[in-house]
Amino acid sequence: MANVSSDGRKIRVFNVMDDCNREALVMDIELYYPAKMVVETLGHLVEEIGLPKTIRCDNGPELISKALTKWYKKKRIELRFTQPGKPVQNAFMERLNRHYREDVLDDYWFNDL
Repeated sequence: MANVSSDGRKIRVFNVMDDCNREALVMDIELYYPAKMVVETLGHLVEEIGLPKTIRCDNGPELISKALTKWYKKKRIELRFTQPGKPVQNAFMERLNRHYREDVLDDYWFNDL
């Protein structure tokens, strides 16, 4: 997800959800969130809760990167991409993102992280 701070800087939000119990595992906010940080965040999650069998995600540039591809192949995790324009394929995540946008990002004016 993306938003803009009060001074015009772009803010990136990286959300991770457990699809089975619909628990938000990560809601990380940074000025930018490149593939390297995605791999780092997922690595921390693996240490905390274990290795998932699959990860479902959209086709964002940080999610289709070589760094993430190398990481999930090394960990033997199946990566499932949703089809572009088909948000219903990842409905729980889309719902979390919508509520996060409505209840947090749209309601508050952020001066900094």
